[in-house]
Amino acid sequence: MASTPFSAAFSTPSHGFHRARTNRSSSVPTSSWSPLGSSLGSCESAFFVNGLPLSLPSSSRRLGPSSRSSGVHARAATGKTLYDFTVKDIDSKDVSLSKFKGKVLLIVNVASKCGLTTSNYKELSHVYEKYKTQGFEILAFPCNQFGGQEPGSNPEIKQFACTRFKAEFPIFDKVDVNGPGTAPVYQFLKSTAGGFLGDLIKWNFEKFLVDKNGKVVERYPPTTSPFQIEKDIQKLLAA
Repeated sequence: MASTPFSAAFSTPSHGFHRARTNRSSSVPTSSWSPLGSSLGSCESAFFVNGLPLSLPSSSRRLGPSSRSSGVHARAATGKTLYDFTVKDIDSKDVSLSKFKGKVLLIVNVASKCGLTTSNYKELSHVYEKYKTQGFEILAFPCNQFGGQEPGSNPEIKQFACTRFKAEFPIFDKVDVNGPGTAPVYQFLKSTAGGFLGDLIKWNFEKFLVDKNGKVVERYPPTTSPFQIEKDIQKLLAA
């Protein structure tokens, strides 16, 4: 995997809250969707759908503002909250997400061999260290569905994150985030905060921001730097 930064069909918000466009009518099959080629460095604005390249128009590459008034809010698409789910951690122990009640959460699907790995892990660790005493947590879910870039076992993933990047935030069991085997927690996240190309997670390091009440308030594409999310985190911590 080349370490070339991911030049994708997304524009990242530098401040305030901007919601990804929702296109729930999209019929993109999970099994055949992937960024152009196997290298992030080669991906510009094309994706494969049914084996054919799909070039997104420039208007669909930019994350549009929410149709609601600006500010912190959650889409009322479901009565559930994140706290209704139980997941397994990296050591295969059950963890009720209700333990994170009252905290601001950033949930991210991680990978160890991606071009985005080094920058994201470094910035995630920095942001976590900065805000963890203020009621902030990062929940990392390893996923091997994008280019096979998280192939290791749970112990290998844990050693990689904790040794190389000194990650102190919780890391969970490897999951699927797309397709028929999608983990229930990701079914909830995607149904609450859609994105263009439907509800598909696009690549490694897509991020969901959750408020103190367990509601998803924002979704960020993979190229959004954790540092760019700081202002949004600060707003929720102060709320």
